[in-house]
Amino acid sequence: MKLAVEFPSVIYREGAKGVTGLAQAIERAGYNQLDMFDHVIMPWPSESRPGLRYPADMPILEALMALSFVAAATEQIGLGTEVLVLPQRQPVLVAKQVSTLDTLSGGRVRLGVGSGWQESEYEALGADFRRRGKAMDEAVALLRACWQQREVSFDGAQYRVEAMAMEPKPPRPGGPPIWLGGTSPVALRRAGRLGDGWLANAGAGAAQLRAVKQAAEQAGRDPDALGFQAQLSAPPRQGEAAASGLEALFDGIVAAAGRAVADGFDWATVNATVLFRAGARRGEQLGEALSTLHGRLRKEVG
Repeated sequence: MKLAVEFPSVIYREGAKGVTGLAQAIERAGYNQLDMFDHVIMPWPSESRPGLRYPADMPILEALMALSFVAAATEQIGLGTEVLVLPQRQPVLVAKQVSTLDTLSGGRVRLGVGSGWQESEYEALGADFRRRGKAMDEAVALLRACWQQREVSFDGAQYRVEAMAMEPKPPRPGGPPIWLGGTSPVALRRAGRLGDGWLANAGAGAAQLRAVKQAAEQAGRDPDALGFQAQLSAPPRQGEAAASGLEALFDGIVAAAGRAVADGFDWATVNATVLFRAGARRGEQLGEALSTLHGRLRKEVG
């Protein structure tokens, strides 16, 4: 099993050295991938949106900018998003940003994308929440067209490009792999039909994985060529109590990894913000905790 860390944006409070220091510690510990969470803007409670999922003022670094920053401070670790809300962003610009990051990092990018759930965020960014599914399908195809075609042309209902060029191309033929997130039936079918892999939410298991593979087969694709990443602990939510101590948290994460292997996942991700809330409050402490957890996962899961 390959291991990823969802990077904790809260570490920005320690400044640039804190961010790069933790990224380097994650790489030294042996993790395969560093992923960034994505939201551009978050809503305050209102009459129209009670029961928010996350605190409005939670710190979230912009995903692609943060990855570009840590790319310059690391050498080998993969760089990705888990997940970038693609339909609320302009896909040609995303293609350029990701291609640039992949070029300057030496081909280390894996782009994770999802359609999102937050209508108010779409509204603030001037995007159409109700058409996000159709926009998602076209945006994935348009990204690949920008990365693969010498003369880029695309004629869709949401996006149109006529005889344009985008250089430099990413260093890997075809461009970075695109993994899709989400656990709704539509998201699972889309992952199998379009994705190079599937990024599962915490709690997803073998049944959803089989649904992705079935969708791949129905689309004439090889399901065994896809990657599958399990989320070993969910991002903290509004009002949720923090885990009481790192050791108990480690036990739960290791157990979740064992279940993920049994379900057929070949990747797993650790949410470092959960470790932060459980007591590893400084970058150095987080690095040590992630290193210890990596050792346990390798020993007990493989």
